[in-house]
Amino acid sequence: MLTGASGFVGSHILDSLRARGLKTVLLLRPTSNTQFIASHLPAVEQRPGSISDPESLRQAMAGITHVIHCAGATKANRVSGFYEANHTGTRNVVSAVNAQGGQVQRLVHISSLAAAGPALRDAPAREVDPPRPVSEYGKSKLAGELEVRNHCRAEHVILRPPAVYGPRDAEFLRLFKAVKSHVLPKPSNAQALSLVFVQDLAEAVVTCLTHPAAAGKTYFVAAREVVTARRMAEEVADQMGVWTLHLPVPTALFWLVCLSGEVTARLTGKPSVLSLQKFAELRAPGWVCDPTRLERETGCTCPTTLRAGAAQTLAWYQQHHWL
Repeated sequence: MLTGASGFVGSHILDSLRARGLKTVLLLRPTSNTQFIASHLPAVEQRPGSISDPESLRQAMAGITHVIHCAGATKANRVSGFYEANHTGTRNVVSAVNAQGGQVQRLVHISSLAAAGPALRDAPAREVDPPRPVSEYGKSKLAGELEVRNHCRAEHVILRPPAVYGPRDAEFLRLFKAVKSHVLPKPSNAQALSLVFVQDLAEAVVTCLTHPAAAGKTYFVAAREVVTARRMAEEVADQMGVWTLHLPVPTALFWLVCLSGEVTARLTGKPSVLSLQKFAELRAPGWVCDPTRLERETGCTCPTTLRAGAAQTLAWYQQHHWL
């Protein structure tokens, strides 16, 4: 069973599952937007339910042997929204797994580098490090991890990707649109970043669903390449071939942008990733993690470079008239 299949990351995980010929069941709400997965729907079983509805989860999980839990919240109008989705929602998934009486063989839980906290290029986050999340999003993801680690009676794997980008990503689109408008954002802080291309992440998720060495482990899933926000903007400008004006972005301006995003979200009722919660992450000195353990124990790598990933993302945006 796959939760969150209709989302950006979940839809790519479904692509990978189907490419490997794995029989797949989707947990879908009646209101789910299935635009990214429409081509798969005739070939997969769909069961109604939500991670916020424990009874629907227990019923939907009947006969399931493996679970990928990808559903969650990266943005919310209230702090409690992060915990409702990422903590309580994960608790409900774990309870539903346990209720199957040993039938579920493994749960793969998609967490985030945000659960571990910031780390520098010279001292990247490793799985043995104590977690120090700085945002409520990160704290809620860590709370979800603890539900899995402490209470799941099935084998489990916890995956912590850093920033994920690629085709179908509405957040990375902001940068492309800025560059198309001839604006090249230049953040004043040279924040070092690990990234993962969404298709590389999806392949790692599906591999960890059955790999013997992954049982009971936590892994960072990331490309070896470390970049900065400036480098990302420059790469996008190069790929699009447009002239740009450099726009210095001091940290104080980040705060104003995040404040504006939060105010707008509250007025419209539509949550935004750019909120005051996000500012705690944007002002951190770096978000770098070490994927060595994943590579060594499972053979999974994330080989897509920023140049190659940005090119594929740009092509998808243009093909689907997002840009």
